[in-house]
Amino acid sequence: MSAEGGSASGGKIGIFDSGLGGLIILKEIIKKLPQYDYIYLGDNARTPYGNRSREVIYNFTEQAVDFLFKQDCQLIIIACNTASAEALFKIQNEWLPKNYPDRRVLGVIRPVVEKAIISGKKKVGIIGTKGTVNSHVYIEEIQNKKPQLEVLQQACPLLVPLVEEGWQKTDVTKRVLRTYLKPLKSAKVDTLILGCTHYPILFKEIQGIMGKRTKVLHSGEIVADSLADYLGRHPEIESKLDKNSQNIFYVTDLSSHYQKLGEEWFGKGIKFEKIDLK
Repeated sequence: MSAEGGSASGGKIGIFDSGLGGLIILKEIIKKLPQYDYIYLGDNARTPYGNRSREVIYNFTEQAVDFLFKQDCQLIIIACNTASAEALFKIQNEWLPKNYPDRRVLGVIRPVVEKAIISGKKKVGIIGTKGTVNSHVYIEEIQNKKPQLEVLQQACPLLVPLVEEGWQKTDVTKRVLRTYLKPLKSAKVDTLILGCTHYPILFKEIQGIMGKRTKVLHSGEIVADSLADYLGRHPEIESKLDKNSQNIFYVTDLSSHYQKLGEEWFGKGIKFEKIDLK
Protein backbone atom coordinates (compact mmCIF):
# COMPACT_ATOMS: atom_id res chain seq x y z
CA MET A 1 0.00 0.00 0.00
CA SER A 2 1.37 3.40 -0.97
CA ALA A 3 1.53 6.48 1.22
CA GLU A 4 -1.60 7.65 -0.53
CA GLY A 5 -3.29 4.49 0.76
CA GLY A 6 -4.97 1.79 -1.22
CA SER A 7 -4.83 0.98 -4.91
CA ALA A 8 -5.78 3.03 -7.94
CA SER A 9 -8.45 0.54 -9.04
CA GLY A 10 -11.37 2.38 -7.53
CA GLY A 11 -12.71 3.77 -4.32
CA LYS A 12 -15.20 3.35 -1.52
CA ILE A 13 -17.21 5.64 0.71
CA GLY A 14 -16.16 5.49 4.36
CA ILE A 15 -18.52 6.14 7.27
CA PHE A 16 -16.87 6.76 10.64
CA ASP A 17 -18.57 6.98 14.02
CA SER A 18 -17.33 6.81 17.59
CA GLY A 19 -19.72 3.89 18.16
CA LEU A 20 -22.43 1.99 16.34
CA GLY A 21 -24.96 4.84 16.05
CA GLY A 22 -23.51 5.70 12.64
CA LEU A 23 -25.08 2.49 11.32
CA ILE A 24 -28.38 4.44 11.33
CA ILE A 25 -26.78 7.03 9.02
CA LEU A 26 -25.27 4.34 6.78
CA LYS A 27 -28.60 2.50 6.52
CA GLU A 28 -30.29 5.65 5.21
CA ILE A 29 -27.40 6.34 2.81
CA ILE A 30 -27.56 2.83 1.35
CA LYS A 31 -31.33 3.16 0.98
CA LYS A 32 -30.74 6.33 -1.06
CA LEU A 33 -27.51 5.28 -2.86
CA PRO A 34 -27.34 1.46 -2.92
CA GLN A 35 -24.96 1.18 -5.87
CA TYR A 36 -21.76 2.26 -4.10
CA ASP A 37 -19.29 0.30 -1.95
CA TYR A 38 -19.18 1.35 1.72
CA ILE A 39 -16.82 0.76 4.63
CA TYR A 40 -18.14 1.42 8.11
CA LEU A 41 -15.81 1.99 11.06
CA GLY A 42 -17.16 2.20 14.61
CA ASP A 43 -14.63 3.02 17.34
CA ASN A 44 -16.86 1.39 19.94
CA ALA A 45 -13.92 0.41 22.17
CA ARG A 46 -13.42 4.11 22.95
CA THR A 47 -16.99 5.42 22.79
CA PRO A 48 -18.37 7.85 23.85
CA TYR A 49 -16.20 10.69 22.54
CA GLY A 50 -18.44 13.38 24.01
CA ASN A 51 -16.75 13.63 27.41
CA ARG A 52 -13.17 13.62 26.09
CA SER A 53 -10.78 16.54 25.44
CA ARG A 54 -10.55 18.15 21.99
CA GLU A 55 -6.97 16.85 21.58
CA VAL A 56 -7.98 13.24 22.25
CA ILE A 57 -11.05 13.49 19.98
CA TYR A 58 -8.85 14.85 17.18
CA ASN A 59 -6.25 12.09 17.61
CA PHE A 60 -8.91 9.35 17.56
CA THR A 61 -10.55 10.89 14.49
CA GLU A 62 -7.27 11.22 12.61
CA GLN A 63 -6.48 7.54 13.29
CA ALA A 64 -9.88 6.49 11.99
CA VAL A 65 -9.75 8.64 8.86
CA ASP A 66 -6.23 7.44 8.04
CA PHE A 67 -7.34 3.81 8.44
CA LEU A 68 -10.29 4.29 6.07
CA PHE A 69 -8.19 6.01 3.43
CA LYS A 70 -5.79 3.06 3.54
CA GLN A 71 -8.78 0.82 2.76
CA ASP A 72 -9.27 2.67 -0.57
CA CYS A 73 -11.91 5.17 0.56
CA GLN A 74 -12.08 8.21 -1.71
CA LEU A 75 -14.61 10.01 0.43
CA ILE A 76 -15.27 9.77 4.18
CA ILE A 77 -18.27 10.98 6.15
CA ILE A 78 -17.59 11.62 9.82
CA ALA A 79 -20.98 10.56 11.17
CA CYS A 80 -19.99 11.37 14.76
CA ASN A 81 -21.25 14.85 15.73
CA THR A 82 -18.57 15.25 18.41
CA ALA A 83 -15.78 14.44 15.95
CA SER A 84 -17.38 16.67 13.32
CA ALA A 85 -17.51 19.52 15.84
CA GLU A 86 -14.06 19.08 17.37
CA ALA A 87 -11.87 17.59 14.62
CA LEU A 88 -13.33 18.05 11.13
CA PHE A 89 -12.03 21.58 10.43
CA LYS A 90 -8.43 20.67 11.31
CA ILE A 91 -8.67 17.40 9.36
CA GLN A 92 -9.96 19.21 6.26
CA ASN A 93 -7.65 22.23 6.40
CA GLU A 94 -4.39 20.90 7.82
CA TRP A 95 -4.13 17.11 7.77
CA LEU A 96 -5.86 16.29 4.47
CA PRO A 97 -3.82 18.63 2.19
CA LYS A 98 -0.58 17.14 3.53
CA ASN A 99 -1.58 13.47 3.45
CA TYR A 100 -4.43 12.83 0.99
CA PRO A 101 -4.92 15.99 -1.10
CA ASP A 102 -7.14 14.23 -3.65
CA ARG A 103 -9.52 12.73 -1.06
CA ARG A 104 -12.42 14.34 0.79
CA VAL A 105 -13.76 14.26 4.36
CA LEU A 106 -17.26 15.54 5.14
CA GLY A 107 -19.20 15.98 8.37
CA VAL A 108 -22.84 15.71 9.42
CA ILE A 109 -23.33 19.09 11.06
CA ARG A 110 -23.60 21.39 8.04
CA PRO A 111 -26.31 19.39 6.19
CA VAL A 112 -28.41 19.22 9.37
CA VAL A 113 -27.94 22.95 10.00
CA GLU A 114 -29.10 23.76 6.47
CA LYS A 115 -32.24 21.69 7.04
CA ALA A 116 -32.84 23.35 10.42
CA ILE A 117 -32.60 26.80 8.86
CA ILE A 118 -35.33 25.88 6.37
CA SER A 119 -37.49 24.29 9.06
CA GLY A 120 -36.83 26.69 11.94
CA LYS A 121 -39.31 29.52 12.45
CA LYS A 122 -38.33 31.15 15.75
CA LYS A 123 -36.57 28.71 18.07
CA VAL A 124 -34.29 25.77 17.26
CA GLY A 125 -33.31 23.26 19.94
CA ILE A 126 -30.23 21.04 19.92
CA ILE A 127 -29.51 17.95 21.97
CA GLY A 128 -26.03 16.45 21.85
CA THR A 129 -23.06 15.18 23.81
CA LYS A 130 -21.16 17.53 26.11
CA GLY A 131 -18.43 17.84 23.48
CA THR A 132 -20.83 18.87 20.73
CA VAL A 133 -22.77 21.28 22.95
CA ASN A 134 -19.65 22.88 24.45
CA SER A 135 -18.18 23.44 20.98
CA HIS A 136 -21.14 25.75 20.14
CA VAL A 137 -20.68 24.66 16.52
CA TYR A 138 -24.41 24.31 15.85
CA ILE A 139 -25.19 27.74 17.33
CA GLU A 140 -22.45 29.39 15.27
CA GLU A 141 -23.44 27.65 12.03
CA ILE A 142 -27.15 28.48 12.47
CA GLN A 143 -26.72 32.09 13.55
CA ASN A 144 -24.17 32.81 10.82
CA LYS A 145 -26.83 31.86 8.27
CA LYS A 146 -30.04 32.95 10.04
CA PRO A 147 -29.21 35.24 12.98
CA GLN A 148 -32.86 35.89 13.84
CA LEU A 149 -33.30 32.29 15.02
CA GLU A 150 -33.01 31.71 18.75
CA VAL A 151 -30.95 28.58 19.45
CA LEU A 152 -31.12 26.56 22.67
CA GLN A 153 -28.87 23.61 23.57
CA GLN A 154 -29.10 20.71 25.98
CA ALA A 155 -26.26 18.29 26.73
CA CYS A 156 -27.48 14.70 27.14
CA PRO A 157 -24.45 12.68 28.33
CA LEU A 158 -26.46 9.67 29.53
CA LEU A 159 -28.19 8.91 26.22
CA VAL A 160 -25.29 7.30 24.34
CA PRO A 161 -24.47 4.79 27.13
CA LEU A 162 -28.18 3.95 27.51
CA VAL A 163 -28.60 3.36 23.77
CA GLU A 164 -25.35 1.37 23.53
CA GLU A 165 -26.67 -0.84 26.34
CA GLY A 166 -29.84 -1.46 24.31
CA TRP A 167 -32.00 0.28 26.92
CA GLN A 168 -33.85 2.58 24.51
CA LYS A 169 -37.29 1.08 25.29
CA THR A 170 -36.93 1.12 29.07
CA ASP A 171 -38.70 3.41 31.54
CA VAL A 172 -35.28 4.60 32.75
CA THR A 173 -34.40 5.98 29.32
CA LYS A 174 -37.83 7.57 28.91
CA ARG A 175 -37.48 9.34 32.27
CA VAL A 176 -33.99 10.56 31.36
CA LEU A 177 -35.28 11.79 28.00
CA ARG A 178 -38.15 13.69 29.59
CA THR A 179 -35.71 15.36 32.00
CA TYR A 180 -33.33 16.41 29.21
CA LEU A 181 -36.09 17.59 26.86
CA LYS A 182 -38.15 19.49 29.45
CA PRO A 183 -36.29 22.85 29.09
CA LEU A 184 -36.57 22.71 25.27
CA LYS A 185 -40.24 21.76 25.38
CA SER A 186 -40.95 24.52 27.91
CA ALA A 187 -39.19 26.99 25.61
CA LYS A 188 -41.48 25.82 22.77
CA VAL A 189 -38.75 25.11 20.19
CA ASP A 190 -40.31 24.55 16.77
CA THR A 191 -37.40 22.48 15.42
CA LEU A 192 -35.19 19.99 17.24
CA ILE A 193 -31.77 18.83 16.02
CA LEU A 194 -30.64 15.39 17.16
CA GLY A 195 -26.96 16.22 17.45
CA CYS A 196 -25.65 12.67 17.86
CA THR A 197 -25.82 9.61 15.60
CA HIS A 198 -27.31 7.54 18.43
CA TYR A 199 -30.32 9.77 18.94
CA PRO A 200 -32.36 8.78 15.85
CA ILE A 201 -32.72 5.38 17.55
CA LEU A 202 -34.84 7.30 20.08
CA PHE A 203 -36.65 9.27 17.35
CA LYS A 204 -40.18 8.06 18.17
CA GLU A 205 -39.70 8.56 21.89
CA ILE A 206 -38.28 12.06 21.37
CA GLN A 207 -41.03 13.05 18.93
CA GLY A 208 -43.64 11.72 21.37
CA ILE A 209 -42.28 13.83 24.23
CA MET A 210 -41.84 17.01 22.15
CA GLY A 211 -45.25 16.75 20.49
CA LYS A 212 -46.52 17.56 17.01
CA ARG A 213 -45.64 21.26 17.19
CA THR A 214 -41.92 20.47 17.14
CA LYS A 215 -40.31 19.11 13.98
CA VAL A 216 -37.64 16.59 14.98
CA LEU A 217 -34.98 16.31 12.27
CA HIS A 218 -33.78 12.81 11.28
CA SER A 219 -30.07 13.19 10.58
CA GLY A 220 -29.82 9.91 8.64
CA GLU A 221 -32.22 11.02 5.92
CA ILE A 222 -30.67 14.49 5.79
CA VAL A 223 -27.10 13.19 5.41
CA ALA A 224 -28.17 10.69 2.72
CA ASP A 225 -29.81 13.47 0.68
CA SER A 226 -26.77 15.70 1.18
CA LEU A 227 -24.36 12.98 -0.01
CA ALA A 228 -26.44 12.37 -3.14
CA ASP A 229 -26.33 16.10 -3.85
CA TYR A 230 -22.57 16.27 -3.19
CA LEU A 231 -21.77 13.41 -5.57
CA GLY A 232 -23.96 15.02 -8.24
CA ARG A 233 -21.94 18.24 -7.91
CA HIS A 234 -18.55 16.50 -7.80
CA PRO A 235 -18.23 14.07 -10.73
CA GLU A 236 -14.45 14.02 -10.22
CA ILE A 237 -15.07 12.18 -6.93
CA GLU A 238 -18.12 10.17 -8.04
CA SER A 239 -16.32 8.76 -11.09
CA LYS A 240 -13.66 7.17 -8.84
CA LEU A 241 -16.17 5.21 -6.74
CA ASP A 242 -16.69 1.46 -7.10
CA LYS A 243 -20.27 0.43 -7.74
CA ASN A 244 -20.57 -3.19 -6.58
CA SER A 245 -23.08 -2.63 -3.73
CA GLN A 246 -20.62 -4.18 -1.25
CA ASN A 247 -20.41 -3.24 2.43
CA ILE A 248 -17.64 -3.89 4.97
CA PHE A 249 -18.04 -3.27 8.71
CA TYR A 250 -15.11 -2.67 11.07
CA VAL A 251 -15.26 -2.16 14.84
CA THR A 252 -12.60 -1.68 17.50
CA ASP A 253 -14.37 -3.98 19.96
CA LEU A 254 -16.41 -7.06 19.14
CA SER A 255 -18.79 -8.97 21.38
CA SER A 256 -22.16 -10.70 21.16
CA HIS A 257 -23.69 -7.52 22.60
CA TYR A 258 -22.34 -5.35 19.76
CA GLN A 259 -23.31 -7.96 17.19
CA LYS A 260 -26.89 -7.85 18.52
CA LEU A 261 -26.96 -4.03 18.38
CA GLY A 262 -25.63 -4.10 14.81
CA GLU A 263 -28.40 -6.45 13.74
CA GLU A 264 -31.05 -4.35 15.49
CA TRP A 265 -29.87 -1.06 14.02
CA PHE A 266 -28.67 -2.09 10.57
CA GLY A 267 -30.18 -5.48 9.78
CA LYS A 268 -29.68 -9.21 9.99
CA GLY A 269 -26.57 -10.64 8.37
CA ILE A 270 -24.25 -7.78 9.33
CA LYS A 271 -20.72 -9.10 9.96
CA PHE A 272 -18.20 -7.10 11.94
CA GLU A 273 -14.43 -7.42 11.68
CA LYS A 274 -12.38 -6.23 14.66
CA ILE A 275 -9.44 -3.90 14.03
CA ASP A 276 -7.06 -1.92 16.23
CA LEU A 277 -6.60 1.80 15.54
CA LYS A 278 -3.81 2.44 18.04
